[in-house]
Amino acid sequence: MVSNINDFRKRESLTADLLRERLAGTRLADDPLNVTMPPGSERWPAAMRDQLAATLTPAGVLIPVMQRMSNLSVLLTQRSADLKHHAGQISFPGGRMEAHDDDVRGAALRETHEEVGIEPRHVSVIGYLGAMPTITGYAVTPVVGLVSAAAELVIDRTEVEYAFEVPLEFLLDARNDQWVEREFQGRLFRMVEFHYEDQRIWGATAQMILIFRKKLKNK
Repeated sequence: MVSNINDFRKRESLTADLLRERLAGTRLADDPLNVTMPPGSERWPAAMRDQLAATLTPAGVLIPVMQRMSNLSVLLTQRSADLKHHAGQISFPGGRMEAHDDDVRGAALRETHEEVGIEPRHVSVIGYLGAMPTITGYAVTPVVGLVSAAAELVIDRTEVEYAFEVPLEFLLDARNDQWVEREFQGRLFRMVEFHYEDQRIWGATAQMILIFRKKLKNK
């Protein structure tokens, strides 16, 4: 039985079945606006915390765990520079919940299909993380899904510049955390980023990865 995060460094231990086991007890919240503040946010500027606590719009993102022959990887996107929100940022595929979506899970799967072409039939949802507030006014629920190797990417260039994959074991290894100073309204505070090859994963996406890692570690 894997008991701590160090065991995830052994590639043979990091399997789809293990992820299913670790996330088996998670459920989609009844209220998508019932948010939990990101890890370490108690040290962020008060004005930033107040902004995160403002009126929020429900949204869902998919954490797409790609099932390859050699290992598991996580798909991320570089968002288009022309978008109104999160332009040019690294993010998971997803977006706001629309009136025709049954819930934020449906929104995450729909938006993933629209943005990167992964059809819902190729996604096996295995768990959920708690909703997290973003500075742009969304309550974002991460939905964890195993993506079949048969899935094909078709990028919608109006929303996504490109997509790329990061080995899951890289994101689960705390030795890859990069602590950086950020500024908000003239005040400096520290946050974690991930730098993989020439990609910089930061902001809300990095915070979701930290929550995902904690969930896998503490089961």
